[in-house]
Amino acid sequence: MPIRALIVDDEPLGRTGIRQLVDPLDDITVVGEAADGPEAVRQIQIDEPDLVFLDVQMPEMSGLEVVREVGVEAMPLTIFVTAYDEYALDAFEAHALDYLLKPVEKERFEEAIERARRQLQQVSANDLDQHLRGLLQEYADEEEESDLIERFTIRSRDRIYFVDADDVQWIESEGDYVALHDGDDAHLVRKTMKELEKQLDPDRFLRVHRSYIVNVDYIEELRPLDHGTYQLRMAGGVPLKTSRGYSDNVDALLDATG
Repeated sequence: MPIRALIVDDEPLGRTGIRQLVDPLDDITVVGEAADGPEAVRQIQIDEPDLVFLDVQMPEMSGLEVVREVGVEAMPLTIFVTAYDEYALDAFEAHALDYLLKPVEKERFEEAIERARRQLQQVSANDLDQHLRGLLQEYADEEEESDLIERFTIRSRDRIYFVDADDVQWIESEGDYVALHDGDDAHLVRKTMKELEKQLDPDRFLRVHRSYIVNVDYIEELRPLDHGTYQLRMAGGVPLKTSRGYSDNVDALLDATG
């Protein structure tokens, strides 16, 4: 009986890459694809696949949050897929859970598939549950202990470099990415504004608009506009307009600064 597989990745090229590796295999059938976490949860609950290729880093709902939402007991055998080799790959190995590092290499994919075949035949559901529980607990502990972001890791095509959070003057939404502005330069990071709000120092970074988070240390001027909005002038003269939905944040800043 074929292994029924679901592919979950918010990037179309990521889904296509996995599908191209799966399609030649006679014993695995792709029953669906999901482009985000909520859709992945829905398809897992409805289609009940045997195997899931699950992207770890997705906006709004990560791969690990998908596991939490579905529930460990109901989660199919999972091969995690990630572009970030620093994303605690040791943890996946320690808990006997397989992963693929993007870009996925055919040889490594074949190793993961062979391991999945053996697990589906030999490993009990309880064993798989325990592996997933161990991984989720490790990440839960890490989240509780983690500090706020102090520096960002920036990945470009040919290098990896770092930007200190203190140097970021303002942040702009760019779809599934954000642009960190530190003067004349902008650095793209694959995060959402919602995620960043939780991970940045609230005494320093302020959400003033659906599309903007500002470092208050770099605000040079505020000019009141209509309906409780303001025109901000950032260091270097960059103008940013606040929105009514975040007027309470600006008012709190003004109250704090007297």
